[in-house]
Amino acid sequence: MSESLKKIPIKVEGAGQDNETVSLYESHQKIYVRAAKGMFNNLRILFVLGTQLVYLGLPWLQWNGRQAVLFDLADRKFYLFGLTVWPQDFVYLAALLMCCAFGLFTWTTIAGRLWCGYSCPQTVYTEIMLWIEQWVEGDRNKRIKLDAAPMSMRKLRLKTAKHFIMIVFSLWTGFTLVGYFTPIRSLIAALPSFGYGPWETFWMFFYGGFTYLFAGFMREQVCKYMCPYARFQSVMFDADTLIISYDEARGEPRGARKKGSDPKEQGLGSCINCSICVQVCPVGIDIRNGLQYECIGCAACIDACDEVMDKMGYPRGLIRYTTENALEGKYPEKEIASRLKRPRVVLYILVLSAVIIAAVTSLAMRKPFKVDILRDRASLVRETDEGWLENTYIIKIINTTERPQQFRITAEGLPDIKVKTETPLVAIPAAATDSATVHVEADPQYATKGSHPIRFIVESAGDPSLRVEEKSSFIGE
Repeated sequence: MSESLKKIPIKVEGAGQDNETVSLYESHQKIYVRAAKGMFNNLRILFVLGTQLVYLGLPWLQWNGRQAVLFDLADRKFYLFGLTVWPQDFVYLAALLMCCAFGLFTWTTIAGRLWCGYSCPQTVYTEIMLWIEQWVEGDRNKRIKLDAAPMSMRKLRLKTAKHFIMIVFSLWTGFTLVGYFTPIRSLIAALPSFGYGPWETFWMFFYGGFTYLFAGFMREQVCKYMCPYARFQSVMFDADTLIISYDEARGEPRGARKKGSDPKEQGLGSCINCSICVQVCPVGIDIRNGLQYECIGCAACIDACDEVMDKMGYPRGLIRYTTENALEGKYPEKEIASRLKRPRVVLYILVLSAVIIAAVTSLAMRKPFKVDILRDRASLVRETDEGWLENTYIIKIINTTERPQQFRITAEGLPDIKVKTETPLVAIPAAATDSATVHVEADPQYATKGSHPIRFIVESAGDPSLRVEEKSSFIGE
């Protein structure tokens, strides 16, 4: 059982004994994370910088005279570089969510919680806040001494500077979030007068405030007690999942010893019990106690242990990425890659590939415009001066491309059917929606009493092969 779950607040009463309160929830103790150095730490830094470069930089990119990535809720249009997504394209959002879900399932089954350790926003922002702490207050030992020291001008100055930088960064993240929904350049222009709307102001401070709270204060508590992924991840694990493990057979029994001494002569394992693997852990667990749900797979303990092994002159890998079966000797670790062919992984990959192929194919075959037919209910049918019957329709055309288009509207379904519009071609601006009033006339001898099926054909004037057919009906006398 994890140490954090051993204390549960229960009131125990019994005859002849005093009431006793046992704590079910361990009170929070601040974790002073020690800086780690090594390959996995460098990889984590790369992911932190990469994710923030994408998140903070995307709103500043321009595309065809507008913001490249903009979720325009007011006009109900999402701009993704050259792609404009409309509410009618909800299926693509569903496909994106399915890709994210099955991608997470696949990656977790193969290599555990690498998402948590390298790319999760909580991990990324916590890492940035730790960098700020280390830059302002110093390394782990200096931070411990500073917190233990009585309040002084130096302590007040350092604490104020640290939290000021954290708050500024947090508000910057909130400002950037709003910049995905309101053009970020207009937000910058409104900054001197703070001329923002109520919703823009709310989301800036809401997102920024929770970034500051979660990454600046709660940190590992979010991973331990709030994140649902930590609870159901075990469902996707199996004995062949790549996890961070302590080699107990090699490391035990633990004990201190002099550098260069032979541990076998002293009856010891490779672990010198320095606890540096615990000090570098951002969630404060001891990986030597086995796999725990709190572990986010950041591999900081691997870097720390390898550094200690190098100093002691021992082989690396006392703590390493491996699988449960490999650690138990059921197969050599060089065969881990061959275990990717197991049924669960293959099934996830097949489903993920099917969703991606279907979404990409649908996007590639998507027409550059959409059509919606609405009947004018105010006048179902009327007789023209020539004695023909006329129905009126409103044809709504959505231009999904980044260039203006012109459209020709015709109809089929009744002999000699005629279509009249205000202009021969209906012009629609780039990435815009417009409506055209269409009068359809039919000979009364064919348009008898009742409803008759017809088809509207809307084709691009620039490329007649691009056409959309929509079913409707004509009301006769």
